[in-house]
Amino acid sequence: MLPSWGIYAGIAAAFILAAIGLTKRLGPEWAWVNRKIIHFSIVPAVLMFYYEKIPPEVFSGAAFVFGIFQLWPHLKKREFSWYQIEHNYGEVFFAFSASVIPLVLPREYATALLLAMAISDGVTGIIRHYYFRRHGFNVKLKKHWTGSLGYLITAAIIAFLFLEAGTVGKIGWAVILTLAEYQGWVDDNLAVPLVGSVLFLLY
Repeated sequence: MLPSWGIYAGIAAAFILAAIGLTKRLGPEWAWVNRKIIHFSIVPAVLMFYYEKIPPEVFSGAAFVFGIFQLWPHLKKREFSWYQIEHNYGEVFFAFSASVIPLVLPREYATALLLAMAISDGVTGIIRHYYFRRHGFNVKLKKHWTGSLGYLITAAIIAFLFLEAGTVGKIGWAVILTLAEYQGWVDDNLAVPLVGSVLFLLY
């Protein structure tokens, strides 16, 4: 008989696979938005992890497998063109980071960080895409304060819902993650989980 977590893991995987199927229909011209839709699709899995329906080791293992699944096309130079960008490993870093976080951080804090990676990053990416699409700039190369504002607002909401800290601490957490996402030296799918993990020492 399938354990209960197996059922929930299957439901969570169905959301992700449905997002991949939907974005494939949208096509490569929407690749930068499609990546964010797939980010959003892990939210059900994160919430199931938070409510202890999916064990951390199962969540971690599934994220790791998904990371390998996404790395392989890059290595073969046959990217999934509707959401993967040549020489951009952001979605791979995202999956591998998501595989580590539940194993090294307490459930409540890990949930907040995972949701910021999924929701806040998704919101900021879509805002920036439409801003630059409207203004005629190269969305692949630009970041803008409009997207960062979206990141800050959503990260603050997540902090107030999931973090055990005072108001200043929650806002500070959101601000620091926003800066980690905005900086241009390290891919934000690595910078945010790394900075967020270090910040746990303060919470």
